Amino acid sequence: MPGTEPWDYTLYIPNDARAVTVCRRTLRLILTLHGLIGLVDTAELLATELVSNAVRHTKGPAALRVRRTPEGVVWIGAWDTDPAPPPPPRPVDLIPGLEEDGRGLALVRAYADYWGWQPSARFGDRGKYVWCELAAA
Repeated sequence: MPGTEPWDYTLYIPNDARAVTVCRRTLRLILTLHGLIGLVDTAELLATELVSNAVRHTKGPAALRVRRTPEGVVWIGAWDTDPAPPPPPRPVDLIPGLEEDGRGLALVRAYADYWGWQPSARFGDRGKYVWCELAAA
C-alpha cells in the first residue's frame, strides 16, 4: 500500500547494455507500487541516463539505487567502478542536436531538483555514485 514511509532498493547489474532497460522497468514498478506514478517519466529518463553512463563508460559491474527519504525526496543513484568524477554537464541548449556525448548529465541537471556525485565502493571496487533527487510532493 502506498505511503510516505522511507524505503530503499538496490539493483546490482552486470556491465551489459540490456541492464539499462531492466533498471528502467524496475524503477517504474517501484515508483508505481509506492504511489508515485507522477514521477515515473522523469525518474525513468534520469535513471536511464545515469545507468547508461555507468555501463557505457566503465568495464565493471554497476548498481541502481532508488530510495525515498523521510522528507519525501526520491533519490536515484547509479554506482560504477570508475572513481573519477563525471565531467561537468553543459546546458542542454548548448548541445548540438545530433551530438550524443554530454547530453545525459545535461538532462539530469535540467530535470532533477539536485544532482551530484560522491566516491563509493561496492564489491571491493572503488567507484562512485552519480545521483539525483526529485521531490515527491
